[in-house]
Amino acid sequence: IKNGADEVDMVINIGALKNKDYDLVKEDIKAVVNAAKDKALVKVIIETCLLTEEEKIMACKLSEEAGADYVKTSTGFSTGGATVEDVKLMKEVVGDRLKIKASGGIRDYKKAKAMVDAGASRIGASASIDIVKGE
Repeated sequence: IKNGADEVDMVINIGALKNKDYDLVKEDIKAVVNAAKDKALVKVIIETCLLTEEEKIMACKLSEEAGADYVKTSTGFSTGGATVEDVKLMKEVVGDRLKIKASGGIRDYKKAKAMVDAGASRIGASASIDIVKGE
């Protein structure tokens, strides 16, 4: 942030979430939010492919309670990426209070549009040129 970053991505503490140590998860997110001090957006990557539905819901709630700006589906480096079902679930939980970034496995216009239609306000994709071209 000191060097000009205006956005910060962090990965949720998945072990703590799975152990139901919600205070630790929330405090971890809050520490990043506080470090950003209204100078940078904070996106919490919840790595949906590793979580149960209950854990996804809790991850979204904790991200909101801790003051994050976004919840993000995945890093793109785990066992799976964004799904329409996950984006819909995340949108149901956070509504318009947080934004959603769908990331991982989005390689064409059709999938990108489906993510936006499901509630994503941003798409993370390495195939951005093809997506913009409508391919």
